[in-house]
Amino acid sequence: MDILHEPSALRARCDAFRSEGQRIGFVPTMGALHEGHLTLIDEARKQGATRIVVSIFVNPLQFGPRDDYSRYPGTLPEDAEACASRGVDVIFAPDRDAMYPDGFVSQVRVAKLTETLEGVFRPGHFDGVTTVVSKLFHLVGPAVAIFGRKDYQQWKVLERMVRDLDMPIQVVGMRTVRDEDGLAKSSRNRYLSEADRARALAISAGLRAASRAFKEGERDPASLERLARAHIEPAFDTIDYVAIADADTLQPIERVHERALLVVAARIGSTRLIDNLVLGEEVIP
Repeated sequence: MDILHEPSALRARCDAFRSEGQRIGFVPTMGALHEGHLTLIDEARKQGATRIVVSIFVNPLQFGPRDDYSRYPGTLPEDAEACASRGVDVIFAPDRDAMYPDGFVSQVRVAKLTETLEGVFRPGHFDGVTTVVSKLFHLVGPAVAIFGRKDYQQWKVLERMVRDLDMPIQVVGMRTVRDEDGLAKSSRNRYLSEADRARALAISAGLRAASRAFKEGERDPASLERLARAHIEPAFDTIDYVAIADADTLQPIERVHERALLVVAARIGSTRLIDNLVLGEEVIP
């Protein structure tokens, strides 16, 4: 496994892979890898990739004033060991100046999908995501890219970006990986004390309650939201949103039909957790 730091080196390596007839699987990350990330690597192979590239870059453009950029963990040695254990071929770990040299002013923006949910509470966040991922996609070239559906809105935004801009990338969204107790795996979980982690289980409890009601025939979005919120609100310090939305457009809906997205963002102290469930499509054990 090689660790590359320069964008030109990544482009050259990926071009060389394709010249050999290899199919590239690409997993973009910000590091602090956990089992959820590693299952994305496994999924890339299931999608037919024969060479795996993982990027590790904490992207400053997607962090706002209330976000935790300054304390986001940098764990490259541990991440490299984890990637090697999964047979990764290349890690791309650029520094900030390599990705955003002096004079960098360009931006990639996806409208509509970014103007709801996370887009309301984190203005500019998705512009930072789409800008950096666009750069990464141009460096890697034709590939299958794997994203976790815990960041459901991000997945949908990037899927739309690729479609609208005719990028030669197959975007695959993989369902959220959870611990046995239902907590979604996240790099931010390491910020939680044992007591706070127990509190965090209220999110999966709320999603589970709404899912049960949906299976029993409840279709009113406000009622489903209230069921989820009843579990989450007592355990969390603040809630940004508990919302039902169309699973494809991410827009509010008046009634749930066959499927809908139930999405949550809430804070315990300064740690912000997000999670979601597609009603009619997924369940939490």
